[in-house]
Amino acid sequence: MPLDIFKRLKPAEEGEDEYIELDAEPIEQRKKVSIVVENLNNLLDADRIQRKLREGYIVLIKIKDLRERDMETLKSAINRIKKTCVAIGGDIAGVSEDWVVATPSFAMVVRNVVEGEQEKISVEQM
Repeated sequence: MPLDIFKRLKPAEEGEDEYIELDAEPIEQRKKVSIVVENLNNLLDADRIQRKLREGYIVLIKIKDLRERDMETLKSAINRIKKTCVAIGGDIAGVSEDWVVATPSFAMVVRNVVEGEQEKISVEQM
């Protein structure tokens, strides 16, 4: 005897079709994230990087040349960029001895987790 599975799926009356009305919601389109690579050689470069952050760019900053030449200018420039990051709700972190990443408010830097503790590369330690 065949199973009556398909009979249960049929509507009660043969002439009646059942429809479910769905609300059409717009699909959120993903925006592309723009990443800019900048060299930090002086305080004017810091101003340009601050402007890029305010425009919504993620900025990878190469600090190697300035770190080797003038540590005081580097600290001053990084402090300016850090203040801008705080003001716009962004984030800043050292990636290595030669690179720093700064992000606007929609992005954050995920730091490495080592055995339950967060390992942070601090900009102040440079």
